[in-house]
Amino acid sequence: PSLIHSLFSAFPAELITAIILTMKLVLVSALAGVAAAFSPSANVVQKATSLNEFANGYVGGEGPEPIPLLRSNSVNFDPCGFAERAPEWLPWFREAELKHGRAAMLATVGFVMPEIFRVPGEQFSFEAVPQVINAHDALPDSMIQIFGWISFLEACSFGALANMNEYDRMPGDFGFDPLGLYPEDPAKQKEMQLKELKNGRLAMIAIGGMVAGAAVSGNGFPYLA
Repeated sequence: PSLIHSLFSAFPAELITAIILTMKLVLVSALAGVAAAFSPSANVVQKATSLNEFANGYVGGEGPEPIPLLRSNSVNFDPCGFAERAPEWLPWFREAELKHGRAAMLATVGFVMPEIFRVPGEQFSFEAVPQVINAHDALPDSMIQIFGWISFLEACSFGALANMNEYDRMPGDFGFDPLGLYPEDPAKQKEMQLKELKNGRLAMIAIGGMVAGAAVSGNGFPYLA
């Protein structure tokens, strides 16, 4: 308790409150995203009608958020025409987007939490690694272990990815929902899928800004000069 108290006392109370609230929001978003990601869908095999819709009928094209400097909105937004030029690759595009979004949501949590507490071990202490962004170079053995586990998890998904173009699974759906968070109502399913997609997109932008801010400012959270 004394160690935790001394650690948190080094930060202003307002900053601690902001960090906790931010982490709660990010964790809830990530948890909802994981539930939508790995839950078995009610209709695994896509209907032929959905293949004729924009982007195979995947969520994310609903809009209608306005887009600065453009007269259009975000409904079916595809300025590069990927949906028309490479329709056979749409499942892979969505799989890649979901995978990067999920990784980014976890990364935002993993980048901020070590600013508050560290796992046991002298090599992980604040004295050994004052700035989280320096952990990559300061802990090469740990980075090798992380890379190994990531590779293992990636290999576990090969079987699901191998038959994606047969449309017997939705992109990102691995049928894993131990907490039963994924709703049974199709409308609620699409709502959760959209939440995951939007939070993932936001997290991909956020982690880039967080890393850039940490590198430029040399400071910890909130990475301001």
